[in-house]
Amino acid sequence: FYRLAYQVTNCNEFLRQTTDEKLDSRGITGSVRDDIKTYRAEARFLRAMSYWHFIDLFGGASLETENSPIEYYLPEYATRAQLFTFVEQELTEMDADLMAPNTNEQFRVDKAAAWMLKAKLLMNAKVYVGTDRYADALTSINKVINETSYSINPSYKNLFLADNDTNGAQNEFIFAVSFDGLRTKTYGGTTYLTHAPIGGSMTASEFGVNGGWAGLRTTSAFVSKFNGMDNDSRKQFYTAGQTLEIADISSFTNGYAISKYRNVDVNGVQGSDASGDFVDIDFPVFRLADAYLMYVECFARGAGGSSTTAVGYVNDLRERAYGNTSGNISSLPSDALQFVLDERARELHWEGHRRTDLIRFGKFTGSSYIWPWKGNVPNGAPTAIYRNVFPIPQDAINVNPKLIQNPGY
Repeated sequence: FYRLAYQVTNCNEFLRQTTDEKLDSRGITGSVRDDIKTYRAEARFLRAMSYWHFIDLFGGASLETENSPIEYYLPEYATRAQLFTFVEQELTEMDADLMAPNTNEQFRVDKAAAWMLKAKLLMNAKVYVGTDRYADALTSINKVINETSYSINPSYKNLFLADNDTNGAQNEFIFAVSFDGLRTKTYGGTTYLTHAPIGGSMTASEFGVNGGWAGLRTTSAFVSKFNGMDNDSRKQFYTAGQTLEIADISSFTNGYAISKYRNVDVNGVQGSDASGDFVDIDFPVFRLADAYLMYVECFARGAGGSSTTAVGYVNDLRERAYGNTSGNISSLPSDALQFVLDERARELHWEGHRRTDLIRFGKFTGSSYIWPWKGNVPNGAPTAIYRNVFPIPQDAINVNPKLIQNPGY
């Protein structure tokens, strides 16, 4: 919550300092001024993304823009619906000033990133504002797929290696966060995702790091998604010395470990930080495979599209995963929505999508889907629907009493 507010504040200040009036007073003209116009659109995108995360994680929040007062004041609370309207409008308005797809510098955003964010917003509109917008989401998804030159990388594992900015994986990334073992030294992000799932009998050097943190494992519910799919390269479990079920969450050897992120390049060479502390693995926020599966879901929900195209997108990802056509499907199964939810789990696990997906499918809380340790009990238990959003931190409410705590907290 605090980090999102901080990011919004930074974007707002950049926008305040780059108005036409400010640029005139500073004598900024020519190509520099043209560049700043693009930078402003990118700052608006980053602000819109922060507000999308507010919407998704917390529901409502304070809505502040570059036009908000700069002196001390208490901003009004904005509802989820108000934030939704703001973000959708921002993404529409900024489009003209963003660079064309595939033309910007690596790690900067372009029109395709905005189309993808808009699709994410609209895909979840029924959750956010109670209105089905899947057809509108499909419009943006089609633009991402058909009006860009992004491509599915032939190797799934290469997407999560230290050289994923140069090994071809970058051609699938619509928007990625850069991590560099020498220049972005942080214990969060992909450094966390690489170190934390290493423990037990795992050899840290094989992952290009100096040690494991013996923390993250997966539950048997996710392992079961790969039943009968032994040749699927997305199945990346470390099982030696590990139990399938988690009886004791404090014991790392309870539960399978996942070896998705590796701080080595395609030749097995460790990333740039010789100490092995920090990694070079860039984090894909949006990638083309996600857009493919979003298309399939929209089709399965009756929002338009083609069965042939939907099956083709699934098979593109299956062929990448299997290295051949043995995992291909000829048609979507009768329970197409459950199929695509499971396929999203297999393709996008540990990339930050699962919680939002389960809420959209009505399975995050309640009793329709129970997984081990849901509700903080070994076999899982139903949870209250209010947990679909997080509580607003009490410290933030103490500072600004106009914020409204989410029900149930």
